[in-house]
Amino acid sequence: MEEPIVKVEHLSHRYSIQWAVRDISFEIPRRGIYGLLGSNGAGKSTTMNIISGVIKQTEGQVFIKGIDARKRPVDAKRHIGFLPQKPPLYGDLTVEEYLIHCARLRWVADKDIIPAVDEVLAKCGITHFRKRLIKNLSGGYQQRVGIAQAIVHKPDLVIFDEPTNGLDPNQIMEVRHLIRDIAKDRTVILSTHILTEVQAVCDHILMIEEGKLVFMGTVDEFDNYIIPNSLYVSMVDPPLADELAKIEGVLGVEELGNRNFRIRFTESQEVIDQIVKLSAANDWRLSEVRVEKSSLDNIFAELSKKAH
Repeated sequence: MEEPIVKVEHLSHRYSIQWAVRDISFEIPRRGIYGLLGSNGAGKSTTMNIISGVIKQTEGQVFIKGIDARKRPVDAKRHIGFLPQKPPLYGDLTVEEYLIHCARLRWVADKDIIPAVDEVLAKCGITHFRKRLIKNLSGGYQQRVGIAQAIVHKPDLVIFDEPTNGLDPNQIMEVRHLIRDIAKDRTVILSTHILTEVQAVCDHILMIEEGKLVFMGTVDEFDNYIIPNSLYVSMVDPPLADELAKIEGVLGVEELGNRNFRIRFTESQEVIDQIVKLSAANDWRLSEVRVEKSSLDNIFAELSKKAH
């Protein structure tokens, strides 16, 4: 059986007397985009810095493709590309000079450096800026250079810490597209506190709150974490709300205006069946009925409670 890309066992870390991360364990078995979600100060950056080898954990173990990152840090780092929250750029180098420097740092063979740099320049859409000084690039293009340095050595795992921070909406869309493109060939871990970022880009979610892992699963499982308890119903010729409230399994009815209702239920399918049946019998002319999902913010708040 193939080793997971990342395996974290009982990871804990403290700064002085305060624990930033406490007894976190998880595995990332395959390719895809894994969102590391949590409030500011939840422990996301600490976890990423430990996985990428920037800091050493207080307790626990991290394995990258089966390699113990503490015992064999250099071997583990060969498989990792990392873009911290503030890209590690040298403004007085040209884009090409900087990426050649990064390729050498990442043990790319001399004969392969120029082809590797050409490849990431093209992938990140910055070939036309290769001779430009980094300090003369816009924030969005500097971020692309940061992404290029993270993938120049073709790592199996790429870690992005808040990669769209400070970018304008167009730049955010471009960086998201680039991250999805990168994830076709490798595993991506993306740290963010922005819920819509996770929903737009990620396949899987790990959520950390107050240094503890409170959720791990697919984006769909996250969306459905709180069981929905209401229906949105629209009819052309509806009855009075009191009549809808008498339907078996209905707990309450809220009039939303324009012949729309929110109906709270005990069992959604039974109530939907009843509404469809009664609408046909009484000519209510049902035009829409759907289960309402919980908002991302409600799910985030509910999961955050688990940390307390």
